[in-house]
Amino acid sequence: QDAEVIGAEQTLAVNCSAAKGLQHVVASNLGPRGTLKMLVGGAGQIKLTKDGSILLHEMQVIHPTAAMIARAATAQDDITGDGTTSNVLFTGELLKQAERFLSEGLHPRVVADGFEKAQEHAVETLDRFSVQRENIHEDRELLCRVARTSLGTKLMADLADQMTEIVTDAVLTIRREEQPIDLHMVEILHMVHRHGSDTRLVRGLVLDHGARHPDMPRSLENCYILILNVSLEYEKSEVSSGFFYSSAEEREKMVEAERRFTDEKVRYIIDLKNRVCTPENGKNFVIINQKGCDPLSLDMLAKNGILALRRAKRRNMERLMLACGGYQVNAVEDMQEDCLGFAGRVHEQTLGEDKFTFVEDVQHPHSCSILIKGANEHTIAQLKDAVRDGLRAVKNAIEDSSVVPGAGAFEIACHASLMEFKNSVRGRAKLGVQAFADALLVIPKTLAVNSGLDVQETIITLQEEHASSGEAVGLDVDTGDALLPAQTGIWDNYRVKRQLLHLCTALATQLVLTDECLKAGRKMGQDPVAR
Repeated sequence: QDAEVIGAEQTLAVNCSAAKGLQHVVASNLGPRGTLKMLVGGAGQIKLTKDGSILLHEMQVIHPTAAMIARAATAQDDITGDGTTSNVLFTGELLKQAERFLSEGLHPRVVADGFEKAQEHAVETLDRFSVQRENIHEDRELLCRVARTSLGTKLMADLADQMTEIVTDAVLTIRREEQPIDLHMVEILHMVHRHGSDTRLVRGLVLDHGARHPDMPRSLENCYILILNVSLEYEKSEVSSGFFYSSAEEREKMVEAERRFTDEKVRYIIDLKNRVCTPENGKNFVIINQKGCDPLSLDMLAKNGILALRRAKRRNMERLMLACGGYQVNAVEDMQEDCLGFAGRVHEQTLGEDKFTFVEDVQHPHSCSILIKGANEHTIAQLKDAVRDGLRAVKNAIEDSSVVPGAGAFEIACHASLMEFKNSVRGRAKLGVQAFADALLVIPKTLAVNSGLDVQETIITLQEEHASSGEAVGLDVDTGDALLPAQTGIWDNYRVKRQLLHLCTALATQLVLTDECLKAGRKMGQDPVAR
């Protein structure tokens, strides 16, 4: 009872209205000239962003159709790391173009068939349009251009240029032959300190804690690194137990025996240190332990000039092995020299109450850290979001071994190709193909609007230039003229465009074919006898 039923015409109108509403919200964020949004939480938290994914994650979208589009767009970001705003714009524009034909009596199924044919042709066009590059990981300049295109839409130009070098070098550092790229091997840390332009890449590791003993050295050079997973503290038994004694001497013996168990493990480590670190070779010794070290163990290590860090994160232990070499030790009795890693310099930096330990100058790093600095939390949050997207963009380019000219060039070329393809489609499905082609132009149109340019003049200029030259022609957001993205270095990810075409078409087709909406009433699901 009390269920709300919305008929076919109203359902389409409601779906299109929701899609256009969400499209209007995120449209101004697109491109390097896009504007920022300020999100204010219930407790007064403020977040400034122009990242579509962050915006849709943080916004509370109530309307079911708009929420479905938002979830599909954020799913695109989770899979490919970019394209959220474009996803919302393209889905909204597909419904807007479909509504134009449906209002004239065209059946939704005909439009859906046209969409599917257009999407298949668009994917084929994308495959032809993309630029294949074998051994793309050797072309650092191209990867920097890909990262710059992604970061330029989320950060100021000067900051984007600096972050470009950092994220490209970070991905190239962790890349290994014949193995998938694991971006978790890039540790992202932040310090509320100085300016965003002081952000840097550490070819090694930065740990967010320091030594726990005042007598331990704060800076060492030429260090052997022992990666440990052994508890160096007094531990209680796992089952309930008790000690019974009849005199103070017996109690002292029991306490000493307990302590001896931990001290022996520490002595094994000190013996290894004495074997590998001699006055002649000038080497030092650093322990990074995943488990704890009690004060007595720390004191023994400090007296022998060993820097020890305890309770390191499990993920950092993986990163340490890739950065410094060596392997994780789980039993101190079997330690050999080959279990040790090496770092040229280990030093500690204190910032307020926080301590950071830098492990730098490693020989063959396959893990690294990006240390983000900023004057306030807003700057740091914005940089963190941008760095994650930049890392994904470079990773996608390496894995795809291909890139796509950006600045709206693909959309202009695909529109022209679809208009030719429309002539080969028989029947009314060609109207769906035309709607799809016109919807693609929403990307260059929005770029023009956000750059303060005349939309019609811009689109006509780009189409004429593409028709006359046959080249991949994009929009220069500074002048409004046509440019060649391949020469300017504006490149998009292949998989982002491909995912966009598949995801938006599937979602728009389902929404177009929806002819009735049933909204649950208050009494639905209740026991009829109880009523």
